Amino acid sequence: MDRRDFIKSSALATAALMLDWEEAFALGAKAPEAGKAWKGWKKGHFQVHFIYTGVGESMFMIFPDGTTMLLDCGDHNAIGRGKLAVPVLPSPDRHSGEWIARYVQRVNPKGNKVDYMMLSHYHNDHGGSTSFNAGVVKRDGKDYPLSGFSQAAEWLSFGKAFDRCWPGYDDPIPLIDKSADCVAHMKMFYEYMSKNRGLQIEKFKVGAIDQIKMLRSPEKYPGFSVRNICANGRIADKDGRIIDLYAERKKDNPQYLNENGMSLGMIISYGPFKFFTAGDFSDSWKLPDGTVHEIEDDIAEVCEKVNVAKINHHGHYSMTRKLLETLQARVYVSCVWDQLHNVAPVMERIADKTIYPGDRIVCPGVFPKERREEDAGKEWLDIIHKDSFDGGHIVLDVPKGGKDYSITYLTAADESMKVLSVMNFRS
Repeated sequence: MDRRDFIKSSALATAALMLDWEEAFALGAKAPEAGKAWKGWKKGHFQVHFIYTGVGESMFMIFPDGTTMLLDCGDHNAIGRGKLAVPVLPSPDRHSGEWIARYVQRVNPKGNKVDYMMLSHYHNDHGGSTSFNAGVVKRDGKDYPLSGFSQAAEWLSFGKAFDRCWPGYDDPIPLIDKSADCVAHMKMFYEYMSKNRGLQIEKFKVGAIDQIKMLRSPEKYPGFSVRNICANGRIADKDGRIIDLYAERKKDNPQYLNENGMSLGMIISYGPFKFFTAGDFSDSWKLPDGTVHEIEDDIAEVCEKVNVAKINHHGHYSMTRKLLETLQARVYVSCVWDQLHNVAPVMERIADKTIYPGDRIVCPGVFPKERREEDAGKEWLDIIHKDSFDGGHIVLDVPKGGKDYSITYLTAADESMKVLSVMNFRS
């Protein structure tokens, strides 16, 4: 399809189809909801809230029956990046774990009760750390840093956690972090939460299609499913066959494997709608013949065409041509905390219509002035959502049945939940 596509602004309802993205952005800002407070979740809808803080990654999901999951809750010293830092919103007065918990409480149909939590991989910007925290308290006679998930748990109650290598922390090799920061933090968090707060912890099962499921009334919403496609350097095809991407490398008894390549990934389906997310899934290594092997080419083999895709590794040298050829997403969402995210080569590939035809739009949490000035004149800037310029939360909303979906930008400058724009799509 070309620009005379199914993409519509809700301001148009059943009016004419969009002719170009400039017009689409403008009409999205004129949607009836724009300027008003976000109305919230409705039964039967699948939502993903990409929560912007400027220091890490976090997504809050609401399944059609109200089952909820917090996927990642990062906190690290992104401000310490100096000129590479992006705006920290609503302000740096609180750490991200608190901002995230407050956001969840505003949108969660169950208030502070969250059914599932998941760490995509052991990096500070996804889970928090021992060294960068909002404070240290005593729990069970030990120092207990409040950061990321542990800070959010001061306000939120989690029922079950999905982890890539629990309980032995040795899959595919003994878990270490070059900084040992997020690893130590999450081990401490799991120990305290399971002992004192009733948290159940379950290892993420690659290839499973029924591990992450609706808990309340799944029978009312057929066509909704979560397919676990990757974890611990392994991927699963649709038939459940597991492929170990690090099998050869493990023969040399490595002390460390790229944590990004260990990321948990899923494809969530709701009728005809599909959503891809896979943490920071990225890695590469040289083969004996000198060529470079990209791990994202492997995951392309087990993926499928989707409507919306979260960009791997914040758009920092990720999203290979082969993966884009497979996903062919209409909308790409990027969780940003650094000026080096969504780098030009990645954006050029996403915009490249020789890879696949049709329109696509990139929705970052922020695309700051410095980047716009640095990349001024680049054609791919046309597909960057304009409401990302000052930073914002992004809400993916899929109504019952999955035939349609929308992308809403909410202000992140305060907690008003003010709608900036809405764009509607057909699945």
